[in-house]
Amino acid sequence: MRKFLGYILSPIAIGVFFLSLLIFHPLQWICLKAGGYSAHKRCVDVLNFFLVAAVYFAGNTVHFINNQNLPIGRPIIFLANHQSLLDIPPMIFFLRKYHAKFISKVELAKGIPSISFNLRHGGGANIDRKDPRGSIMELSKFGTRMKENNWGAMIFPEGTRSQDGHVKTFQSAGIATLLKKCPNALLVPVAISNSWKMIRYGLYPLNTFISMTWEVLEPIEPTTGTVDELVKLAEERIRAKVESTQS
Repeated sequence: MRKFLGYILSPIAIGVFFLSLLIFHPLQWICLKAGGYSAHKRCVDVLNFFLVAAVYFAGNTVHFINNQNLPIGRPIIFLANHQSLLDIPPMIFFLRKYHAKFISKVELAKGIPSISFNLRHGGGANIDRKDPRGSIMELSKFGTRMKENNWGAMIFPEGTRSQDGHVKTFQSAGIATLLKKCPNALLVPVAISNSWKMIRYGLYPLNTFISMTWEVLEPIEPTTGTVDELVKLAEERIRAKVESTQS
């Protein structure tokens, strides 16, 4: 039944999503040229509000839970499991006051309305997985920007999306590079549950009436262990939360 409803509701949800991207692409350019970083960031925040809202047209819901007292004015590395393309807009919108930037594949920095523009001009890091040395240099530059501006970073340590919701093993290399340049960055796990179910049939039809959850978990101080230990702890906390949600 949900799949059947997806054929009916998906065109509306997908239409709202892509229309938002098209509308906000020139708006981002105007805001960046006229008002610099602050105006551009506010434009991106509003864009992601509409991207999150788009999924409601398919009957799906987004629940973002943050009961942690996270510091303002301190660099933060948000580590999350990765289940779908929808993982990103709620994190940008609901964590907007932490100025968190994404680490993304360089391929995404061109050809996609709004998204590519933000990746090129928003201050994050676009890495080429075929060029390990260049990727490390790009992450190092990003780590420096984090330290200088007290920005946050959003990273998916699994590397690739999980198609069944099960959390994959986290990789620590990228986080280690960021911590070298920004050693006081707080590590904050974010557990994403059930977003994979919305695209279990692909982008069309979207699955419908799925309750999806993003939950910010207890932060981890960078001085409490080695990078591998810290990342492993974040992975364990996320895995426990995701498995309890799915059970």
